[in-house]
Amino acid sequence: MAGFNLTSSDPSTFILVGIPGLEAAHFWISIPFAVFYFIGLLGNFTVLFVVGKEQTLHKPMYLLLCMLALTDIGLSTSVVPKALCIFWFNLKSITVGGCLTQSFLLHMASAVQSAVLVTMAFDRYVAICNPLRYTTILTNARLAKLGLVGLTRAVLIVLPGPLLLIRQPFCGNHIIPHTHCEHMTVAKMLCGDITFNWTYGLVIAFVGIGLDLTLIALSYGLIIRAVFRISSKQAHQKALNTCTAHICVILISYTSILFTILIHQFDQGAVLHVHIILANLYFLVPPMLNPVIYGVKTKEFRDIVGKYIWMIIWGQ
Repeated sequence: MAGFNLTSSDPSTFILVGIPGLEAAHFWISIPFAVFYFIGLLGNFTVLFVVGKEQTLHKPMYLLLCMLALTDIGLSTSVVPKALCIFWFNLKSITVGGCLTQSFLLHMASAVQSAVLVTMAFDRYVAICNPLRYTTILTNARLAKLGLVGLTRAVLIVLPGPLLLIRQPFCGNHIIPHTHCEHMTVAKMLCGDITFNWTYGLVIAFVGIGLDLTLIALSYGLIIRAVFRISSKQAHQKALNTCTAHICVILISYTSILFTILIHQFDQGAVLHVHIILANLYFLVPPMLNPVIYGVKTKEFRDIVGKYIWMIIWGQ
């Protein structure tokens, strides 16, 4: 305990407690954390490897899936390794710079992920509503530009958050009752009024997510209108099946994002350890499930993955 207090008095260092009240269970809590994280890494690196190796998968849909895999890897890796160090080795200290960097990276990855999901909705819209021009509208070069726009937007809207924090002095014992440095959790340690930080975080989150969800809803509204103009029920089913995986990923990702934002912004009545465990699910569950969903719902991708697994098992 002495070492803990000594470290927390260092003005250049924060202490990440982990899950307050459940310190004795940290090792057992770490097991699902580690399992989910490594399954997510395995799934997303499999996506990157298979799409990279197979020339037939160098199509917009699969390149977007690679973008999603990269954001999932970045999102989970920005948080989970440090959380596991806390759980396994009691390495709770983190520099102020490291803390703000972690906050920037996790929020940036989340914003890029949202941009990728919007682009995937546009991809499905073009594939169903304008299939004859699909290859000319969604070229690989245009996808790269859209990815760069999403990354630039994420940096521009997220970077002011850490800059706002670093310009003000921190008070108290620098102990953060969490597994990671989330913007509002760190802002609550500032000496002055944090109303502006709170408002900025809320407005940016909901304006960004609101705009992205509006664009996704618009894309799917146009898709539904186009589908119902098709007379064949079989064509209906085929068109909607191409969207199933993306819809599942949207539901998982945005539900997690919105829930995480709400519990960070309005957590006054929440039981702290429940709040922290639920917040961490955002960094564990979507990155683990996204490649599984696309693997199950996309026959072409599933068949090629199966081919590679067969080659690994039989050494061919």
